[in-house]
Amino acid sequence: MDEKQINDLALDIVEIARTTGKIRKGTNETTKAIERGQAKLVIIAKDVNPKEIVMHLPLLCKEKKIPFVYVEKKADLGAAAGLDVSASAVAIVEEGEAKSKIEELVSSLGQEAQERQKEQERLDDQENTKKSKEPEK
Repeated sequence: MDEKQINDLALDIVEIARTTGKIRKGTNETTKAIERGQAKLVIIAKDVNPKEIVMHLPLLCKEKKIPFVYVEKKADLGAAAGLDVSASAVAIVEEGEAKSKIEELVSSLGQEAQERQKEQERLDDQENTKKSKEPEK
């Protein structure tokens, strides 16, 4: 699966889970769902600014062994979650009819997506290192 297919599948999962299951919208609710072990899948937007808003989510997901995936735009994620505004992150708490699609996405994440996520994290780390080395004004 390429990045566009993963993006579209993740947004589709959010829409299905919103109507037939249960989702948590926003960074704070997503964080709580992960910490409580309720999240089945976490979807994070790539275009969040500043990145620090969501940069703790992949670490929490790895710690709790919860799969996570990035989507391109927070506006699309918000729309898929049924909001009029963007959403930086969404957690699927109850899959509803999206269970099979979640399993498909998680299995396709496999090696390919994990490598992509590591690359994204490496870029985030580089960006944060640059910011921390900049002199304060």
